Amino acid sequence: MTETQRTHHAIIALSLWAAILAASAGPSVAQSRPRPPGSAVALRLTEPRVEPLPEARWTREHRALVTRYASEVRIGNAFRTLLNVPELLEAVMPFVIYTASDSTLSARHRELLILRTAWLCQNNYLWADHAPAARTAGVTAEEMRRVAQGPAAPGWDPFESTLLRLADELFRNSSVDDETWSSLEERYNLYNLLDAVMTVNQTTLLSMLFNSLGVQPDDGAMARFPADVPYLLAAADPTPPLREPRVDPIEGTGLRVTRTFARHPRMAAARVGQSRYVNRISPLTPYFRELLILRIGWNCQSVYEWAKHVGSVGRARDHGLDPERIARGPDAEWEDFDRAHVHAADEIYRDGIISNATWSILAGRYDTRELMSVVMTVANYRLVSMSLNALGVQPQETDELFPTVQ
Repeated sequence: MTETQRTHHAIIALSLWAAILAASAGPSVAQSRPRPPGSAVALRLTEPRVEPLPEARWTREHRALVTRYASEVRIGNAFRTLLNVPELLEAVMPFVIYTASDSTLSARHRELLILRTAWLCQNNYLWADHAPAARTAGVTAEEMRRVAQGPAAPGWDPFESTLLRLADELFRNSSVDDETWSSLEERYNLYNLLDAVMTVNQTTLLSMLFNSLGVQPDDGAMARFPADVPYLLAAADPTPPLREPRVDPIEGTGLRVTRTFARHPRMAAARVGQSRYVNRISPLTPYFRELLILRIGWNCQSVYEWAKHVGSVGRARDHGLDPERIARGPDAEWEDFDRAHVHAADEIYRDGIISNATWSILAGRYDTRELMSVVMTVANYRLVSMSLNALGVQPQETDELFPTVQ
């Protein structure tokens, strides 16, 4: 298969692609999924929805967090925005630091993946924040422009082109093609492979957070997207879901996702706080938490995530949820406030940001902590869905899978 056949380029604003993956047998329901990520370039906020917490309002807890992380990250607009919910900041920072500086990837490869994902998500903050680190890692100004142009731009060596294509496939399809994975395996060990996937996925999570909260580039962060490069995305249409693991879980009991991530203990330890926040600390009710998780899992076509949150982990029906209605989407019968959560999951998936209309409905009832938790829930389980699909984590034979798509 030629490069032209395998990788197509589309001006995303004109793309009306719709792909529905048939899943295992179950009840037949009408399906509603949003268009895939990057189908159109959504507008980005030019002022914050959630203001960075001013120093005058810092408590002893806030100051302790600043002291803890000041030597490792910029105490800029992103950090100060997350500081509005200290438990959320504590959950996110270990994996931010890991993917930005402590993973097994070279600094150059790490920054190429972060910049490409920031471009795909159209997150100005992360592009501006990482441009200096990319230059330090040897990424030239011309190469940064080429990052925006994508993996097929002339000048990339084949492996770095494949890295950028990994980002495009994860962003667009929430999965990775066999050919891309095999090409990476030629040079990467298991730790490198997992770190590459997680770097893209964590940058996606942060972009969803920062876009929806309106985090603006820091004063003095001068780098901006190249204005004359059109928004192009290079990813083949999604391939059928994996029917066996790419990464085998370790032997033992417990969830397969946990045992799969345990293949890379340092990565797993850094990441676990994010899901712990969503499932144990977040102020959202179980009903709304599981609604958001199942809807983003459906959008990403992550059958393992769906199965576990319908079943033993999320127990959706115990919380009053109808999984089939979640699959039908916002056009199903919902109360307005419930429907706003479905829209939030769809908009974050498709556009990388909650729309003003949906934000306004949620803000009519939610405080800042709850609003930030809505975004974090969807963004975290977008990361989880992408990871599950890429690594081939398989449901059990007894799990309830997707409803059959008509």
